[in-house]
Amino acid sequence: MSRTALPARASRVGIVAAVTAALVTATAGPAAAHVEVEAEGARALAKDVTITFEAESESDSAGITKLDVTLPEGIDAKDVTYKDGPDGWKFKASGDGYTVEGPKVDVGENANHSISIAQLPDAEELAFKTLQSYDDGRTDRWIEVPQEGKAEPETPAPVLKLEPAEDGASAEPPESSGDDSAEPSPSEQADDAAAPKEDDGLPMAVWFIIVAGVLAALSAAGVLLMRRGANSGK
Repeated sequence: MSRTALPARASRVGIVAAVTAALVTATAGPAAAHVEVEAEGARALAKDVTITFEAESESDSAGITKLDVTLPEGIDAKDVTYKDGPDGWKFKASGDGYTVEGPKVDVGENANHSISIAQLPDAEELAFKTLQSYDDGRTDRWIEVPQEGKAEPETPAPVLKLEPAEDGASAEPPESSGDDSAEPSPSEQADDAAAPKEDDGLPMAVWFIIVAGVLAALSAAGVLLMRRGANSGK
């Protein structure tokens, strides 16, 4: 082997190594930025747990303006309380989750917010699927739930691992709103329509007696008038 062959081979090896490193970096880049979730005392059936989300920025030209979070099974939107978030951001509950949005955060900055949950469900982990929007119209969809034994998906949903429930812990029954003015459901309206109506006044039997008495009095008065007319004609 000639001496000139060694530098040539070393050069080729260096090029291959550089290309491989570049590919690894390019592949790892998108997966490095996503939405993180964490909580102290995160265990099944724990109460009044504060959960913090960190939505990492993936844009060098736009700021994050909104996060749409889908709550996992076992957590209702009415059991969620907004605690903190970017300046000017507002919280709005929806049917299966909530939205926090407001003025865009600075370009390149992460959007962090925290919520409090009345009670966590009896589960091993909770996935909070999240849509992350920017002021230029871009939306990142962090909705893929990681599967054990499989590679991490490209757009993983934030997952909160839960410790086992404490001994004696149990799920609290849902609280009643106590609002008597709420409109009844269609089924309740149908039941009300089919039920016999009660008269707030006199019972129906009394009304029958009164009507019968009036008719009898009118009949007697008619007979009396007829007799008087007959007698006066004689």
